[in-house]
Amino acid sequence: MLLTQKRILQILSRHNHNDLASKLCDLTLGVLILLNITAVTLESVPQIGARFQLQFYYFEILSISIFTIEYVTRIWVSTIDVKGKGNTNFKRRLSYLFSLTEIVDLISILPSILFMFNGLDLRWMRVLRLIRLLKFSHYSPALESLTAALKAERNSFTAAIYLFLIALFFSSALMYMAEHDTQPEIFTSIPETIWWSLITLTTVGYGDVTPITTLGKIIGGFTAVMGVFVVALLTGIVATAFSSQISTSKQIIEFEIASALNDGGIKQDELEKIYILKRELNLSDEYVNILIKLLSEKSN
Repeated sequence: MLLTQKRILQILSRHNHNDLASKLCDLTLGVLILLNITAVTLESVPQIGARFQLQFYYFEILSISIFTIEYVTRIWVSTIDVKGKGNTNFKRRLSYLFSLTEIVDLISILPSILFMFNGLDLRWMRVLRLIRLLKFSHYSPALESLTAALKAERNSFTAAIYLFLIALFFSSALMYMAEHDTQPEIFTSIPETIWWSLITLTTVGYGDVTPITTLGKIIGGFTAVMGVFVVALLTGIVATAFSSQISTSKQIIEFEIASALNDGGIKQDELEKIYILKRELNLSDEYVNILIKLLSEKSN
């Protein structure tokens, strides 16, 4: 039973470079996710949705069946996952159920199940089904990398968000006082004025709401300049976090390769461990192969 669970876990995990079954599983589920996104998109076109309504329905039944089997199977094998938290099977499964990827899996199938049994609004179901695009997090560590990068820079990111919120509410209050008497139907309250502040601070500038008084234009100008600084600050923090994450990943894989070379060469089990780590860190085969070659030459 344990061997069966272990093998299924290997197949469902991000594929090993020499594991054909895992590659085929990733490819099949990946194509199914893309087909689901395409189906949801085409289904929203009235002519196509009406003409192929039955085909879309059967395809949704097939997709939900496969995704549900995958969801249940991942929960079943989570007890032997080395990344699982907890010292009992129940705690490991509970920990996995509340992980980000498993929550995404549940949300991706739940709307369709509710629609079939309770008649959920079709428009909302289409939108929620698009969440299936996030299922790619099983096959790419991009979402995990983003979460880890933001977590590492959480203090700086929180401070930048705090500054953004101060600018948002401060500019909204000032603009409300400057424009309310002149445009009472537009700047009806501070909460209503937040829309203008948000669009201005993010440098989008739809132009649907604009100040007409001299004081309002001055406040609008300062708000726009503030937005440039705050948005640039947020962008810089995220970019720096990603850069640090990539740098750390390269250092980790370099240390692992160097450790494996200490005894004169890289054994097969050490090579497998390096490639597993490479997938988890989202590094390319080319980079790892070149690094192995360079470090091997250096050690000799």
